Amino acid sequence: MSQSPYVTVREAAQILGIPDGKLMALIEDKKLTAYRIADQYLRLKRTDIMSLRDSGNIAAETIIFPYTSRERLRDFFFYNDFYIVSAVIIIILVAIVIFVR
Repeated sequence: MSQSPYVTVREAAQILGIPDGKLMALIEDKKLTAYRIADQYLRLKRTDIMSLRDSGNIAAETIIFPYTSRERLRDFFFYNDFYIVSAVIIIILVAIVIFVR
């Protein structure tokens, strides 16, 4: 299986060992050239990524921050707030129907 000459932003970030946001900042600062394929998909040349990695100008970020239980709880409510509110409203309406006869 041959490798494509172009890589996605995520693949490029993994090759360089940096977050996607830092890679996008490199693109905005014109340190990397990005190409749009079919005017939708952002791609980078594999050779550009490899030469940047081999140049030593980019330091890989190996710092991993723990995902705390407070952050998990906050994210749970952030992404599921609609369902939680809907469930509460349904329970209240069912209780009204059952107990108000």
